[in-house]
Amino acid sequence: MKDNKNLSLPENAHRELKPGETYKPLLGPEEKPLEVTPYSVTLGLLMTILFSAAAAFLGLKVGQVFEAAIPISIIAVGVTGALGKKGGLGQNVMIQSIGACSGVVVAGAIFTLPAIYILGLDVNFWQMFLSSALGGFLGILFLIPFRKYFVKEMHGKYPFPEATATAQVLVSGESGGKSARTLLAAGLVGGLYDFAVSTFGAWAETLSTTVMHWGQVVADKAKVVLKLNTGAAVLGLGYIVGLKYAFIICCGSFLVWLVIIPLMNLIWGGDVIDLMNIGVTTPISQMSADQIFKEYARHIGIGGIATAGIIGIIKSAGVIKSAVGLAASEFKRKGSGSASVVERTQEDIPMKTVVWGIAFTLLAVFCFFAFGGVVNNVWQALLGLLIVSVISFLFTTVAANAIAIVGTNPVSGMTIMTLIITALVLVVAGLKGNAGMVAAMVIGGVVCTALSTAGGLITDFKIGYWVGTTPKKQEAWKFVGVAVAAATVGGVMLVLNKTYGFTGEGSLVAPQASAMAAVIQPMMNGGNAPWLLYGIGAAIAILLTVFKIPALAFCLGMFIPIDLNLPLLLGGAIAWFVGSRSKDKEINAARQEKGTLIASGFIAGGALMGVVSAILKFAKVDCFLTDWNSVLPGHVASSAEMVAIIPLVAICVYMIVASMKTDKK
Repeated sequence: MKDNKNLSLPENAHRELKPGETYKPLLGPEEKPLEVTPYSVTLGLLMTILFSAAAAFLGLKVGQVFEAAIPISIIAVGVTGALGKKGGLGQNVMIQSIGACSGVVVAGAIFTLPAIYILGLDVNFWQMFLSSALGGFLGILFLIPFRKYFVKEMHGKYPFPEATATAQVLVSGESGGKSARTLLAAGLVGGLYDFAVSTFGAWAETLSTTVMHWGQVVADKAKVVLKLNTGAAVLGLGYIVGLKYAFIICCGSFLVWLVIIPLMNLIWGGDVIDLMNIGVTTPISQMSADQIFKEYARHIGIGGIATAGIIGIIKSAGVIKSAVGLAASEFKRKGSGSASVVERTQEDIPMKTVVWGIAFTLLAVFCFFAFGGVVNNVWQALLGLLIVSVISFLFTTVAANAIAIVGTNPVSGMTIMTLIITALVLVVAGLKGNAGMVAAMVIGGVVCTALSTAGGLITDFKIGYWVGTTPKKQEAWKFVGVAVAAATVGGVMLVLNKTYGFTGEGSLVAPQASAMAAVIQPMMNGGNAPWLLYGIGAAIAILLTVFKIPALAFCLGMFIPIDLNLPLLLGGAIAWFVGSRSKDKEINAARQEKGTLIASGFIAGGALMGVVSAILKFAKVDCFLTDWNSVLPGHVASSAEMVAIIPLVAICVYMIVASMKTDKK
């Protein structure tokens, strides 16, 4: 490995490789780095427990979910450095990989299982544990065969924004040189910037066209509104995503917010449209653009994401075929004499083991459904198993693809689709009402955790690929991390339900689970699904594919709120500007790399201070400038929103100037 003082990811880490060019990780395949040690496993599992409890607690209590991977990486780098551990880089990757199980399992659990309590029903610890653990195991097992495709064969084709930021933290922390100082400075700037917004409300978190009088009029009359999140972390995410994908994502947003929502108001403004029979009584003309998006337009995005995912599966049939072929050949092979030597950095858990693992996990899922109080009979358990296996397999690659492109897993959208399909199947099978709702939520929890775990795992794989750790070791210890996280989350939810509850005054927020409950309740009581909207989304995805436009990225833009997409475009534009000002390609490359460090610092600082902000909120430490953020009579916007453009411009200028202060390598 290189001298730690000059340690950085290779120049070709983020770009497509030239013909005949190979990527050489920091820890070469010939090396035997320290990875799985008593220290890394202990600290990794400790991080899993702490962050599982914290993320579940804060996510349900204050409705604020934070990403655990980056804070865990920062802690790992700090502790390893303080203890003077040798071989810190490989161990820190393992600590992060194990610890990151917390965030993905929490996301899978709190999106679905609290809905059971919200519906006035009950679920026990073992049901919560098994739902999360088995779902997590399936997510790992289904994704392993696709690791090489996403991280090696598609090298440089996907931006992997979250993996990039985390890898920069780990590598820069290990080097302690100029890169570390750049990352630290950007982390401080981005962290304090986002902290000032979330904790104090120094300026508005979202800048909208309604800040101007004409914008408010247009929003009220025509339902045309644009919103921009002013956060540094989202801006940094956009820089790493790049202009190409950011533009495609925003095109999806523009279609929804500038075309579909205004057209719905224009054509059906006076109508009350209740596609799901959930009791909608408000005419579209009396809804805000945000309400129209929530009730109708985002479902078009869900249909598009699902269809784009299926198209992606069809397109990658060759990859699937090769994975299945490899598994078949391993079963036929006798002995180990014919086995080819695989480099350490490309060594996965044997495919034979993966196949047997899938078989045993699916058997466990069936037994859980049939004998764990989830469904009424074996026939219904078989249907539940079929739903879990098909949807988890199909959409694990969708989740991985989404993470690779934009760093955001559309797991909530795919889970809503799963719940609707599950509800329809179970109703046909004779399971409805309260029992049907519990069954649908538990089945949905398994799928949701599988998809969330798969999305998180592809990030870990990419980090390991860049650094040069052993995939086999990451994969094996992921199972342990998932099991520990599932047990922690199950216990925390039981305690929270008894302490606060999920309904009534002073109860937990649980916004995602509340949305799931609102979907599933009418379905189990004679309601319907918005198939028309899903069909429109599907048609858009097919049309995009015909014209060779990345359908998944576009449809993600339709599903994710516009205020989170426009900053991606702004960050992508900055990346293009920084990397194109000089006629010297080497200078452009050096500037772009420094910009990536700064963007990673923004993401890391924002993630860390997000945790602090959520803790302060939970502790009821209220420093928020309420009056400053309130809209006064006769005004269309608060003072905080009117000044928000100033710090946003300032941090953009900082990013550009700091990135361009560099020379050739």
